[in-house]
Amino acid sequence: MGWRHRLALMREITVERLEGRNPVLECLRRKRRRVLRIRLDRGARTDAKIAEILSRADKAGVPVEEVPRATLDKLAEGRVHNGIVADAEDLPSRTTLQLLDAVFDAGTAPLLILADEVNYEHNLGAILRTSLGFGVDGLIVPTRRGAGVGPVVQRVSMGAVEEVPVVREGLSAALKPIRKAGVKVIGADMGGTPLGELDLRGPVAFVMGGEGKGLSPTLRNRCDHVVSIPLHGGLESLNVSVAAAILLYEKRRQDGWFDVTPL
Repeated sequence: MGWRHRLALMREITVERLEGRNPVLECLRRKRRRVLRIRLDRGARTDAKIAEILSRADKAGVPVEEVPRATLDKLAEGRVHNGIVADAEDLPSRTTLQLLDAVFDAGTAPLLILADEVNYEHNLGAILRTSLGFGVDGLIVPTRRGAGVGPVVQRVSMGAVEEVPVVREGLSAALKPIRKAGVKVIGADMGGTPLGELDLRGPVAFVMGGEGKGLSPTLRNRCDHVVSIPLHGGLESLNVSVAAAILLYEKRRQDGWFDVTPL
């Protein structure tokens, strides 16, 4: 396929920008969507990651163009790019109902995270990375509030965005099919049942509040339970991505994922 044909195809589909070696490499490795074009710093040294990117791009027929670093700086708008910027097909769009159908069709008990007004892209990326590690079936974020899945989120997620489905939908609307499907809705907020005292086994959807605001009264009222993480040192709360990791660990511990032998 020639360059002109490829560029014509790029105009017909929604294109998303990948910035940095890890996002580009993970997209090529996981093959969930096509990489359409790669721009590489012509002065970059060929390390192991660049070598693998070039090898996989060659096998997939992805054009690679060597450009001045200033060109990449402009494309990345000042963000970290580590000498490489790529264009890829957009991540697939889906609804909460479609996500639930896919999980039940796979024969697994749904484990979801609803993240309300998470505005810091590094937090959203970290939640995605943790979600992949603990087998979360999907992340649901509001349509208009909070960070979207942009280049920074994709870089911080270390490839998790390629595997963990992200739904953009109003959280109140998303909770309707979740509750109808029999999934237990558990909010994370201060004043809830201490973590470890609540049964987290079975289908669960964790609802996380935004930085500084916590869980809104509207969402809190729609939860079956509210859980809190006991803290020392006068701390009232944790970073939302850290809190999500602790909740997911406890959930999977109760599910029997970890065979821990006492010392």
